[in-house]
Amino acid sequence: MNFDGLDAGMGEYSTSLHGTLEAGIEPSMDPHLNPNLLQGVELDPEALAVTVPEPVHLMEGMFSELHSVVSEVGIPVTATHFDLQEEMLWMGNHRGHVTSFFGPTMGRYSSFQVHATDDIRHIQSLETGVLFLSKSNLKCYTRGGLVMFDYPMEEGADMHSLLMTDNNMLLLGGLQNYVVEVDLNAVQETKKFTVEVPGVAIMRQTSRFFFCGHTSGKVTLRDLRTFKTEQEFDAFSGSLSDFDVHGNLLAACGFSSRGLNGMACDRFLMVYDLRMMRAVTPLQVHVDPLFLRFIPTYTSRLAIISQTGQCQFCEPTGLANMADIFHVNTVGQLLMSFDVSASKQALAFGDSGGCVHLWSDAPEVSFNDYSRETDFALPCLVDTLPQLDWNHDLLPISLIPMPLTSTEPLLSDWPTGLATPSPRRAPPVDPEILRTMKTVGFIGYAANPRTRPRNQAYVELDYDNYNQVPESPIGRDEEPHLYMVPKKFRKVTIKYSKLGLEDFDFKHYNRTLFAGLEPHIPNAYCNCMIQVLYFLEPIRCLVQNHLCQKEFCLACELGFLFHMLDLSRGDPCQASNFLRAFRTIPEASALGLILADSDEQTGKARLGRLIQSWNRFILTQLHQETQEQEGPQAYRGASSSSLGSSGESVIGKLFGCEVENSSLCRCGKETVRSSLTLLFTMHYPEQNSQEKTIKEFDFAEILKKSICLEQSTQAWCENCEKYQPTVQTRNIRCLPDVLVINCEVNSAKEAEFWRVQAEVNDAHLDFTFKNSLKKTYFHNSSTDSVSSKNIELCNVDGFTFDTQAEDLRHVWIPLSLKMSISKSQGLEISSWSEGEELSAAEEAEGASLYDLVVTVPHILDARTGGNLVAHIKVGETYHQRKEGVTHQQWYLFNDFLIEPIDKTEAAQFDVSWKVPAILYYAKRNYHNKYDLRIKNPIDASVLLTEASLARKQRKSHATFIPLMVSEMPQAGDLVGLDAEFVTLNQEEAELRSDGTKSTIKPSQMSVARITCVRGQGPNEGVPFIDDYISTQEQVVDYLTQYSGIKPGDLDAKISSKHLTTLKSTYLKLRFLIDTGVRFVGHGLQKDFRVINLLVLKDQVIDTVYLFHLPRKRMISLRFLAWYFLDLNIQGETHDSIEDARTALQLYRKYLELNRGGGNEEVRKILKGLYEKGRQLDWKVPDADTGDGQGSPKSAAVFPSVMGL
Repeated sequence: MNFDGLDAGMGEYSTSLHGTLEAGIEPSMDPHLNPNLLQGVELDPEALAVTVPEPVHLMEGMFSELHSVVSEVGIPVTATHFDLQEEMLWMGNHRGHVTSFFGPTMGRYSSFQVHATDDIRHIQSLETGVLFLSKSNLKCYTRGGLVMFDYPMEEGADMHSLLMTDNNMLLLGGLQNYVVEVDLNAVQETKKFTVEVPGVAIMRQTSRFFFCGHTSGKVTLRDLRTFKTEQEFDAFSGSLSDFDVHGNLLAACGFSSRGLNGMACDRFLMVYDLRMMRAVTPLQVHVDPLFLRFIPTYTSRLAIISQTGQCQFCEPTGLANMADIFHVNTVGQLLMSFDVSASKQALAFGDSGGCVHLWSDAPEVSFNDYSRETDFALPCLVDTLPQLDWNHDLLPISLIPMPLTSTEPLLSDWPTGLATPSPRRAPPVDPEILRTMKTVGFIGYAANPRTRPRNQAYVELDYDNYNQVPESPIGRDEEPHLYMVPKKFRKVTIKYSKLGLEDFDFKHYNRTLFAGLEPHIPNAYCNCMIQVLYFLEPIRCLVQNHLCQKEFCLACELGFLFHMLDLSRGDPCQASNFLRAFRTIPEASALGLILADSDEQTGKARLGRLIQSWNRFILTQLHQETQEQEGPQAYRGASSSSLGSSGESVIGKLFGCEVENSSLCRCGKETVRSSLTLLFTMHYPEQNSQEKTIKEFDFAEILKKSICLEQSTQAWCENCEKYQPTVQTRNIRCLPDVLVINCEVNSAKEAEFWRVQAEVNDAHLDFTFKNSLKKTYFHNSSTDSVSSKNIELCNVDGFTFDTQAEDLRHVWIPLSLKMSISKSQGLEISSWSEGEELSAAEEAEGASLYDLVVTVPHILDARTGGNLVAHIKVGETYHQRKEGVTHQQWYLFNDFLIEPIDKTEAAQFDVSWKVPAILYYAKRNYHNKYDLRIKNPIDASVLLTEASLARKQRKSHATFIPLMVSEMPQAGDLVGLDAEFVTLNQEEAELRSDGTKSTIKPSQMSVARITCVRGQGPNEGVPFIDDYISTQEQVVDYLTQYSGIKPGDLDAKISSKHLTTLKSTYLKLRFLIDTGVRFVGHGLQKDFRVINLLVLKDQVIDTVYLFHLPRKRMISLRFLAWYFLDLNIQGETHDSIEDARTALQLYRKYLELNRGGGNEEVRKILKGLYEKGRQLDWKVPDADTGDGQGSPKSAAVFPSVMGL
């Protein structure tokens, strides 16, 4: 910025914004310091706050000085900035030092050196840190002063301004002839834009343009994508000082050239109307403007600031009033920087004497509308040792620190069980109540003995208040209290914007190439178990090879979903079709697996017990559905294939275990029955509360007793002909390939058992660790260093690790088990070291090794209601397909959050917040005996003619002609596609206090009609699919105006349309996708999302993007058809056949334009399109004809359609 025309007092600092001060000057006392600055000011070395001589009474709506603070005496403040996330004010000075102040009291928060010599020229706050721009560096620091990154500029660069274009992209400008775009995620330059007029010192942005202020006095308006100049305003003949943009107005101040006399500050502000792109009447002000900002409150006020501290408010289109001037008391210093808070309630001024002045128009000032809570450093808790008086007779000797030389434990070293604080126990039940209680079933009744005062009751604290949604949407991520649950385990939610999901950064939560699952669908609590089934290779192949005629088959829907998970490269998928089929299964509803929306949102569902029931249900359901003797061709009733033709299902082979149940009556009658079980439930020993000693149990021992269960119960005895006490025992005859365990930790009793066993294991671990430490110490006594980080502890409950003992806290389950069945001893289970293999003798005896591959914990979180996650050991084949590498790795799957974890973390269960629910142990190399090939069961027969579900539908009503065998699509063929939808659940949103709407949960849509038209050949434009989708769910809005669907169209009893099931139409689209056709349509991304299909990008031609300029609005199909094809479509309602044909014609038109003039010609045409759209407000003019088509071109392009 050119400051040659400033006041003579600034002559000493003519290069203050570009250069450095003279070397050798004492930092604490600058020679340019004005002594008057220190008159009446008492400097505090800690905070250096300037005390206001008299209390300032702030009047509402009138700006007055609230506080002043000295950062560094005599060092000019070159940049000020109000933090956009927290209640903080940042300042940077001429010597590269930065200080932040908290709140309106201006208490010092942090202070650190950013650059050794250069001045700070621009400050910008981010979500995670703060950016500081100096002459040749861009640095990012945390708010506490830790370096996040340092990005050096090119040699010779002289940077002055930065501009955040979105969350991750940044523009940097300066005195050179280019502007640099930097990606903050990768911290690297992505683009470099050349500017025709060098010296970009100020940058602003609106939804239409970038605005660049040049040192030559010009302001240029640039394209948001290409940065090319769209308009140029020659504001001042000398130099530009400052400018700002608000709404349709641009205001600028600067210097005018006075010939030989140099430059002088111009008291006329240049104001431009951005609608007409021309200047309006200049605004004369009464101060010499150096800075200006729009402060839009009730009106679009302008604040104009002079270098001497005068500030004037005026309307940009009115006359300035002398009464609207106030003066900043700078004690003779000159203003160097200025900023306005986001709330428009506070102004900050930085002067050349190192002082920052805070002005406000409200007594209770807030810098932001919604600020998050600021983290403050914890105070130092280390106490200094007191002075000891040796001559004092009563001096306690215990105050003298003594070195610990003995290996015996100290008397004060209490065991963990005695030192751990425990909550207050519930008071015992009154003995009188127990004595008089009568039991009916499992409920006891007794009279009130009235031993306590009336209405006295024990009140439990209600922790559900944390589940309430704060008023501020920003406040949802705030953490007002210490959190026990690590962030990666907490419930993740999608934040919706105007664009829906398009601008949500899923890659922030998932850096892998595996696909997560979206959680906003009803009953999506089972997402973690869907991932578990997907990463079991035999199940993944089984369901993708399966296809049957049932409309709602979970195995088929899982196969479709797993196919999408295979294709995805890190983008999340959604299980909407699977969960839709799941909601229709009567058994699922009977078992209570279908949750109401209120239960999901309030967190009242007992997710741990629910997911264990879901686990049992899904295995049983898949076993039944895949046991039927149907091959891949069974969908159309063709002959069965060899795949899946066996009566025994893969599920039974994989999880099934033949169990022998024996019931022995006391009369001696024994009954033996055999059955197949797919999973086992843990049973824990009864604990006697009176026993003081903690009894230790091995996990393998508890698991064996749970599998070979023995219990006494009442059962019918045919010999006695009545119910008798019987002893029931269970034994297994074979070992499953995958051992599935439901942990059944559903009450405080079972959770306490896990906690106690983990603590006992921790105690053993500590003892082993200390002994190893001692041995290492004596072995290394000749050296000076003893390392405790590299001690290898082997065989501690099946673990072999090279880590610190703290990493294995709360671990009770082993990573590997050895299991065998012998005739003499029955089932034998023991813990095993993960890295060891069985000996030849053990393998000959039939022993097998099982590795832990899945753990599913229930995360207890009072604030969000809790959630379910999965730890999964992903095998080599999955890594080979996704990443091209061969290795195994544990991952955490938390809906769409996927993160690699250590194997020990998968076995850790701190039951205070992480409760075990499901465990999977897999036999080593079990998948070698399964056929893991996938043969796509969907063939061309799905496109053949099929009967409609509608009873009234006749051939005369047909709107499409099915494909003939000779017309079967080939790879690369074009297919026009359009879909219409209905609404099942309305959108849930909240209205913020600033009037904007925030979407909490999007509306749930269901596909109602799918149309595909031929894209080439003699019948081009003729539809071959026009299916109306029958739905059993309640429709809340048919969206007739936009979809053309009317009530009754989807009802098989009264509909006259060609009605089919969603599965039938889904298979047709899947066949087209697998064939490799290219779909042409308008807005296909949403269509495929609601249909729940994943289509590769090179198979989609979306006209909404073909006719679109970056950073500009999307254009409707109706407007494009009118502009390019002279067609008037979508008159009263939408018709998917018409829309699909129009999209095809638009694609042909795009190819024609591209062949005619290339990309540059297309770009010019698109600019004309946008200009025409702005003129018409994007509304299509009324058609000349009344037939609703506006042009006979539709008949000319597709003549064969007219005969349909």
